[in-house]
Amino acid sequence: MPKYMVMQSYSGPEGLAPLPTWSPEDIKAHIAFQYALNAELTEAGELIDAQGLAGPEQAKFVTSDGVGAPVVTDGPFAEAKELLAGYRVIEVDSEARAIEIAAKVSAAPGPNGVPIGQSIELRQIMGAPDVDL
Repeated sequence: MPKYMVMQSYSGPEGLAPLPTWSPEDIKAHIAFQYALNAELTEAGELIDAQGLAGPEQAKFVTSDGVGAPVVTDGPFAEAKELLAGYRVIEVDSEARAIEIAAKVSAAPGPNGVPIGQSIELRQIMGAPDVDL
């Protein structure tokens, strides 16, 4: 069965306030939705992993030439419009099912319970190519 990564970013539709600015009730409803979806996917045997990530203010960008010490830069930068907020790794029967799950994530409740309509990135996880080592 194919595996997919379902990625949520910190950016949202135009006009959607950042999560930390939502009311405590709206944040609680949003998080409860995420837990309920994880439980549903676990029960169906489709969830492999799901994690939220630290905020973009804690991001580090690491660059290395393989010789010298790595260059570590704090982020985010003004030109960075979105950063990964969290992800799920799912294993499903089809791409159609993966899209169905991504659509549920996109419709998570936001302020006043209105679905956020966030763009969710969905990518199939590819195996390494067969090579003789």
